[in-house]
Amino acid sequence: MQQFKDYTGSVYGGLGHLLYAYSQAQGLAISEKLQQVQNLERFDYSLWRALLTDIEQHVQVPALGLSIAEYVQPKHLGIIAYIALSCNTLGEALYRYHDFHRLLYDGSPLQVNIQGNYLAINWGEIPFNLTTQVTNEIAIALMLQFLRLFMEFETVHIHEVHFTHPAPKNVALYEQYFGCKVRFSQALAQIILPIQELAKPFRQGDQTLQQLLMQQAQALLEKLPHCTQLDQRIQQAILMGLQKNLYQIQPIANQLNMSVRQLQRHLQQQGTTYQQRMQEVRHLLAEQYLKDPHLGLQEIALLLSYSEQSAFQRAFKQWTGSTPQQWRKQQD
Repeated sequence: MQQFKDYTGSVYGGLGHLLYAYSQAQGLAISEKLQQVQNLERFDYSLWRALLTDIEQHVQVPALGLSIAEYVQPKHLGIIAYIALSCNTLGEALYRYHDFHRLLYDGSPLQVNIQGNYLAINWGEIPFNLTTQVTNEIAIALMLQFLRLFMEFETVHIHEVHFTHPAPKNVALYEQYFGCKVRFSQALAQIILPIQELAKPFRQGDQTLQQLLMQQAQALLEKLPHCTQLDQRIQQAILMGLQKNLYQIQPIANQLNMSVRQLQRHLQQQGTTYQQRMQEVRHLLAEQYLKDPHLGLQEIALLLSYSEQSAFQRAFKQWTGSTPQQWRKQQD
């Protein structure tokens, strides 16, 4: 626990936009603190907690975190919303959420454990005094809303939800929202799902995000010479492959129903190689992501399937002669 003594986690800037949207919808005055975070890529977890406390004091509604989460849109979730589009099942989405959770909400480390026939997702390790009931509510409710946004049905069946703080007067509100037993004064804040839920399918992609990816694909195609129908399919396969971290030539060839040798021969006729084509896609995508002020360099590196931010920075400098930071400033 020692490493959390002076905990200084952070949250994604889009969550500041979520609080702004909620405040506007409720007719609340926008505080100076809330206004200041609107243009930030990330801001401190302590400030996030303070903003939630401010809103709680003004509205004084029960289950505030659940009410705020109702207003979440894909744009508030950043990288997770981009990547969720490529998920096929609830299990895959939870795997992604676990991997990238701290980029969205670094208020608590996320842990996943199997308990018999159930999967427990908990927010542990953060000392009790650094959380509030509202910070825990919104952490759990945001994850549930994330799942609901991308599933092809409305209900995710939950076994139980646990909170660490004492039970409020209106426990029924929580049980109605989650559709299950909700326990308070527990050791961990957690959501417990039946394992069979993990096989549930996702819809074929949120239309807004699908449109975003198609715009990116089209922008890539327009910049490539000698574009054929096969080239278009290659571009789209690489684009989606980068989202899934399956961008190597073998899975791309499989997706195109081609052998690796056939794909290499086609690209050779175009005077290029698979590695060059994939790097062209990364380069053009990088420039589009850098135009989004809320995407940090670490997030962009992950979106482009770089294991390290430094590898992305080196590649970008080779492509443009500028670092990503320099290129972004030049666009202002």
